[in-house]
Amino acid sequence: MAVRVRLRVKSRVSQQVIEVSALVNSGFEAESPQILIPISVAKQISLYPPPITSSIMEVGTAGGPSRVFLVRDALDVWVLTNDREVGPKLSDAIISLIEEEVLISDKLAEELGLVLLAIGSGKWRFFDDPPDKIRYSEKPQYW
Repeated sequence: MAVRVRLRVKSRVSQQVIEVSALVNSGFEAESPQILIPISVAKQISLYPPPITSSIMEVGTAGGPSRVFLVRDALDVWVLTNDREVGPKLSDAIISLIEEEVLISDKLAEELGLVLLAIGSGKWRFFDDPPDKIRYSEKPQYW
């Protein structure tokens, strides 16, 4: 298992909103808050085809280099739980043509106040939750 959280993602381009399960990926290192979204998610919030302000970049993945679209400051992101809503936090969108799951970068996870407690069993909490509060991973969602 891994840590996945429920997100509300709102496009600043189209104002469209979608709720998704997203993998908190500490190996997704970024200089700014970023969320990687599969092309099908990007289409649902009108970010694909990408806006003319986007750029193409190459990223390293476990399967080798991959080209993605970077849309800076494209999304507002919230974490949703049964008792809290945290956000919005401004995030870049990384649009992937091959990834099938939404991924949260290290910087976005930190901005959202996520603390990973036991990654293998999917346990986490918010930074300001009481120390004994344990939250559990969402089910994966593939696109």
